Amino acid sequence: MSQEFSQKVAVVTGGSKGIGRAIVLAFVQRGARVFFNHFDADDKEAAATQEQAQSLGGVAQGFKVDVSDSGAVADFFKSVLEQAGRIDFLVNNAGITRDNFIARMKETDWDCVLNTNLKGAFLCLQEASRTFMKQRSGAVVNIASVVGAMGNAGQANYSAAKAGLMGLTRSAAKELASRGIRVNAVAPGFIDTDMTKILPEKITEQFIAATPAGRMGTPEEVA
Repeated sequence: MSQEFSQKVAVVTGGSKGIGRAIVLAFVQRGARVFFNHFDADDKEAAATQEQAQSLGGVAQGFKVDVSDSGAVADFFKSVLEQAGRIDFLVNNAGITRDNFIARMKETDWDCVLNTNLKGAFLCLQEASRTFMKQRSGAVVNIASVVGAMGNAGQANYSAAKAGLMGLTRSAAKELASRGIRVNAVAPGFIDTDMTKILPEKITEQFIAATPAGRMGTPEEVA
């Protein structure tokens, strides 16, 4: 296990599975102490992430937190600071889909995706930035998506949220750079996760055909 991030503290949202879990474990493998949130129906996946971190000789602690709830987010970051005393990294990875064509999309499905994928990232960035500014150091990575730039039929809500996340990233970078804080985004393409497993086979084939490598990416590659 590397000690590259020894004594560093990372917060990862949506860390119980998929890309989020891979990011948590990548931090652990580099010696960071990790706090992550999830909003799964149960704690099974979060417990698995914690166990995998422990097997690597590190520490990853999970919390059930709705990132679209400002009070819950504030309490989460307060708990992290009480336990660790600092935060060095924030990865905004939490995201959901509620796919449908625009003409059929329910308003609640629009709100739910925007609230989790975009508002949630804003709330976590807001909390983390206050600590980062006091420290005059910190780094943020927002997990966007290629569909935020290219759009995708049946994903108007998800595409809009990811496009908004790119705009949030650019604005935050300009606000915070002078304080020694870096804010960047990574926009993955077609990645093999639970979120993509539910897509129709025809859509999956189209995505793979449009990918130069001719295959899905892996969560570990994103991490």
